Amino acid sequence: QVQLVESGGGLVQPGGSLRLSCAASGTIFRINAMGWYRQAPGKQRELVAVITDGYMINYADSVKGRFTISRDNAKNTVYLQMNSLQPEDTAVYYCYANVVSRTDRGRHAYWGQGTQVAVSS
Repeated sequence: QVQLVESGGGLVQPGGSLRLSCAASGTIFRINAMGWYRQAPGKQRELVAVITDGYMINYADSVKGRFTISRDNAKNTVYLQMNSLQPEDTAVYYCYANVVSRTDRGRHAYWGQGTQVAVSS
């Protein structure tokens, strides 16, 4: 089993910054893609940013130039630096990891429990 533990959410004023972290632990052989999704009230979950084990990165158009995703493979951790936050960024942010299991070498998708980000004055 693999667990993803997120941290770093909170309340921030428009124009402010937050940094989210997500640490993976458990029966991990290798982590392929890691990323962040978000879900605002009444909306579907959407991709925010993803980074592969080869450090290829993809961002949603709405966050390009404001958010930066990075990962530390030694720590099995992915980060999301969010700058110039706006009220429309308010959502629950979920960490995602595509993991190759140490036990069966199969690929499995895991999600974190979610962390709330609220942008309001």
